[in-house]
Amino acid sequence: MMNILKYLGSPRRQHLSIRRYFKALGFSSLHNAPNSSVEVHSEDQEVVIALGSNVGNRLQNFKEALKSMNKSGIHITRHACLYESAPAYVTDQPHFLNSAVRAVTKLGPHELLAELKKIEKDLGRTEGGIRYGPRPIDLDILFYGKYKVSSNILNVPHERIWERPFVVAPLMDILGSAVDSDTVACWHSFSGHSGGLVETWKRLGGESLIGEEGLKRVLPVADGLVNWSQRAFVMGILNLTPDSFSDGGKFQSVEHAISQVRKMISEGADMIDIGAQSTRPMASRISVEEELGRLIPVLEAVLTMPEAEGKLVSIDTFYSEVASEAVSKGAHLINDVSAGQLDPNMFKVIADLDVPYVAMHMRGDPCTMQNSENLQYDNVCKQIASELYSRVREAEISGIPAWRIIIDPGIGFSKKTEDNLDILMGLPDIRAEIAKKSLAISHVPLLIGPSRKSFLREICSRPAADERDPATIACVTAGVLGGANIVRVHNVRDNLDAVKLCNAFLRQKSPRMKCSRQ
Repeated sequence: MMNILKYLGSPRRQHLSIRRYFKALGFSSLHNAPNSSVEVHSEDQEVVIALGSNVGNRLQNFKEALKSMNKSGIHITRHACLYESAPAYVTDQPHFLNSAVRAVTKLGPHELLAELKKIEKDLGRTEGGIRYGPRPIDLDILFYGKYKVSSNILNVPHERIWERPFVVAPLMDILGSAVDSDTVACWHSFSGHSGGLVETWKRLGGESLIGEEGLKRVLPVADGLVNWSQRAFVMGILNLTPDSFSDGGKFQSVEHAISQVRKMISEGADMIDIGAQSTRPMASRISVEEELGRLIPVLEAVLTMPEAEGKLVSIDTFYSEVASEAVSKGAHLINDVSAGQLDPNMFKVIADLDVPYVAMHMRGDPCTMQNSENLQYDNVCKQIASELYSRVREAEISGIPAWRIIIDPGIGFSKKTEDNLDILMGLPDIRAEIAKKSLAISHVPLLIGPSRKSFLREICSRPAADERDPATIACVTAGVLGGANIVRVHNVRDNLDAVKLCNAFLRQKSPRMKCSRQ
């Protein structure tokens, strides 16, 4: 069997012209360099692999496939978001989960194909059956370095990429809106469009397709899939601390904590965020043991409440040991104000726990975050985006896929009053800045937590924290209209009304909530 491989060079001047096009919307014109035949050597090649599953535990199939790829010399560097899609071609079968990864490998294209086929077989896929029919796992090579590959068993780029939104959507995710290498420029050239893959995606329908019944961008949580693009969600705050700035000492007993959770659920909270360590400015750090002593009795009681069925329980902690213990008890997600900076084991632990992870922007720690050096910004939204993305990239490399990440710009954490206002008005700018490096991370759910914070005291002259609810509602309104997907608040009832109104505004402007949502 003879492999036929064609190498497409990408001159630096072409690379730069593409960057100019991206400033407008994606690319400047792409022009293929002359083709020449070459042999594939054992040097590292960057590849793109699509994943699909509609049989068994689809998410577990993905996890096992990714683990097997890493063990087989296919080192994953980026993940797309997760999509649930209606079946194509053969429609009488379950919905699929779809995603894609970028990876680096020394395997030749046919060696790579053989490894992927072996992984499929190990996960229960059998030869034969209905073409395009149900399968526990489907692994397709979309791109292999700068090469086109043509043989009797392999064609790269995959021949049906261009007609499949469920393939192109995750493929776009693992790129950035700025072309970061000649290899990526080559991938765009393979589309055959002057606008590259961006134009391919637009011709299929682009972001207008996301949220439709046939293609949903989803967050896996609590054995289910949450389609966050349809509305904003409300997260109620439960502080078990004696020293939190707003309600410290009010809910230290299990009885009082449960009563407050019951109240927030009755008022419409979608999720409850439980924190047992204060992160207010200058708060003293307590030990893992003390935090667990406060947290676990309340968490266990909350999870047995009939009213809590169908609600998500989040744990606000920067300790990996607390995160691990809480998830073992049944917590659904982890909310880390430090994005892994205060515990070097956090990313590895979260990768093994398989729960969504909120990565928040903060400089320093609660004791130092308001120091003058941590409050210096030239462009607060741009710098938050850059610093937060660097934390998320480290999380992703540690094994936390993009489809489990939620980002939080950290209102009130190492920010001045004017910085917090810039954030609230600049959420689209933060997403756009992140999108230059990763469209996947720019698409993940965005959480904001302005509730009752001190900058509202300064602006509204309200010294008592519980008098800042009207100002909080204004912040929540601005945030949701600017693209926030989750709002973390003390007063659930009144903020939920604001969120419902914002959701209605967005539906009125766009039936599928596309305004600022993606």
